[in-house]
Amino acid sequence: MVKEDLYCVIDLKSFYASCECVARGLDIFKTPLVVCDPDRSMSTIVMSSTPYLKDKYHIPNVCRRRDLPNVENLILAQPRMAYYIEMSAKVVSIFLDYVSEEDLHVYSIDESFLHISPYLSLAKQTPEEFVAEIQKRIKKELGLTATAGIGPNMFLAKVCLDNEGKKKAPYIGRWRMEDVPTKLWSITPITKIWGISNGTERHLMRIGIRSLRELAQADLSLLLDEFGVIGQQLHDLANGIDRTNIREKYIPKETNLSIGQTLPKDYDKKGACLVLREMTDDLCLRLRMSGKKASRVSLFVAYSARVGGGFVHQATLNMPSDDNDTLFEALMDIYFEHVESLPIRNLSISFSKLGEYSMEQLDIFHTPEEKEEKHNLWQTIDKIQARYGKNAVLRLSALTEDSTIIERHGQIGGHKA
Repeated sequence: MVKEDLYCVIDLKSFYASCECVARGLDIFKTPLVVCDPDRSMSTIVMSSTPYLKDKYHIPNVCRRRDLPNVENLILAQPRMAYYIEMSAKVVSIFLDYVSEEDLHVYSIDESFLHISPYLSLAKQTPEEFVAEIQKRIKKELGLTATAGIGPNMFLAKVCLDNEGKKKAPYIGRWRMEDVPTKLWSITPITKIWGISNGTERHLMRIGIRSLRELAQADLSLLLDEFGVIGQQLHDLANGIDRTNIREKYIPKETNLSIGQTLPKDYDKKGACLVLREMTDDLCLRLRMSGKKASRVSLFVAYSARVGGGFVHQATLNMPSDDNDTLFEALMDIYFEHVESLPIRNLSISFSKLGEYSMEQLDIFHTPEEKEEKHNLWQTIDKIQARYGKNAVLRLSALTEDSTIIERHGQIGGHKA
């Protein structure tokens, strides 16, 4: 019977590329395949590549199509986000056969944390056996290779995964607290540690700390003076201490809704306005579906890379609103105050300070009856789109050359569904 608290983190190896190999009946360790949209330019991002390419050609986790080596029979797989989400959901379903929902934290589409110690006695298995059984089910039922790290807390499990579990078959590792001096402290550079950024590393070097061992043995008061409460966290992590409780789910105090896109070509000011109108309509639909209204809008504009620059600004509304026209007008006030006559390539908007506001401020321009009629119109459109799809009701401008809305509605995460 295992008495210590134990966590594991399970990562799906080269997830998108593995899904494509599964669909084609190919071996990820023998197949030169990358998930990259072949219909886009050479600067498009490679979303995933097989272990075969990573090991033989040292392709990094993040690169662009133009950076790929000249590989014979290289397969460029069209991204299929709906398929990947479906496969991820099936993996999570397998996890829930072994642990309860409160002991599962889905960290990303291909990585999850599981609190496994409450289940080992019932399963009559060692931690390694318990996790290995999950890996085998994922492989048998879905064809995906899962890698795993086990530790006494979420941090050590994650570091174990990244530095041992992912390295070689059977793709499972386990670290204990006594491994901290020999395994954790030997990791260099310290930015390889989950949670330590390049900026933090530079700050540590300025105060004479160049390794995890030095960080673990540093004077805590010095770290608190330099980093505040983060200093305590850094000291804890360097000593393998993580007090996170997986059952205490994080609920943000303030939420926001956002949408953004990289445009398919350089847009002028007029064309970008059309796209912003479409983005506002989409975000207002999400706003009303959440039952909220927004009190603040934000706008981000980036110009073409050949000229550089851009801006981000926000504005507070007089009264919270979920009305498409009201929120669009607030965004346009920002837009025309700051935009320059330069080619535009990237747009993002967000609504924040969200709440369930019941009060409605009267104004001299619109009667209560007019406001109610307009609100009913938006709700009717929302219902039609919810039932028949977002393209069921669109503005006539969706048929113009500059519009991106029809294509974007067929995408997930910026890629074809």
